[in-house]
Amino acid sequence: MVVALVAGAFGGIGAMGRYLADMWVSQRRSGEFPLGTLLINVSGSLLLGVLTGLVWYHGASGNLKLVLGTGFCGGLTTWSTATFESFRLIEERRFASAGLYVGGGLVLALAAASVGIALAGVL
Repeated sequence: MVVALVAGAFGGIGAMGRYLADMWVSQRRSGEFPLGTLLINVSGSLLLGVLTGLVWYHGASGNLKLVLGTGFCGGLTTWSTATFESFRLIEERRFASAGLYVGGGLVLALAAASVGIALAGVL
């Protein structure tokens, strides 16, 4: 029960981090491409890959992955916002941007998670 509460608290911290990072990115660039959410999801996937690799290769506690992976990374990353932003691009008839955002975001997130797992494997 305590681990679940700690994971929930870290989820809140991750969500606040996502909000602040997205606001910071949005204020520093012009344009309507949802770069902030893309960068957050890719960096969160990298971190989750590292955590997964630490558990797989080095026997790190499953609680570490639960608290930081499910909690923090789950709060930080957001597929629902990415989906909403994809539909916004489609609604604006920016089909190429929507396709790039959906396909590129998925490929980048998977690649980042793979790199994270590989990095943890060589630590």
